[in-house]
Amino acid sequence: MSNENLYRYLCSDKKVELDPEGYLVERGVWNAEIAELLAEDEGVTLTDEHWELIHLVRDFYARYEMAPAMRPLVKATKQALGDEKGRSVYLMTLFPGSPPKRLARIAGLPKPTNCL
Repeated sequence: MSNENLYRYLCSDKKVELDPEGYLVERGVWNAEIAELLAEDEGVTLTDEHWELIHLVRDFYARYEMAPAMRPLVKATKQALGDEKGRSVYLMTLFPGSPPKRLARIAGLPKPTNCL
């Protein structure tokens, strides 16, 4: 991972600090521009469907003070967006590999607790 590319913060010429796993150190600096940079680093091109989930996990974090692991993510997605989107297969198509980890990283949240 090339964290050096992510140290640019075009709005105010500040550097964005990442932890060794690539998650934001200071969540308060997160914005859509940083999300795009993090997604690019993950090899993900953000669409409306991605943003829908980004907002969902940020709301989840605001409510529970933790980023959701897979089961809570599927449940929250199902409750908010319906049965078709509330499935792990759907999440895997948008965020291949580990949807909770990739989604939390792009959303500027800490790594989910139950994810390796």
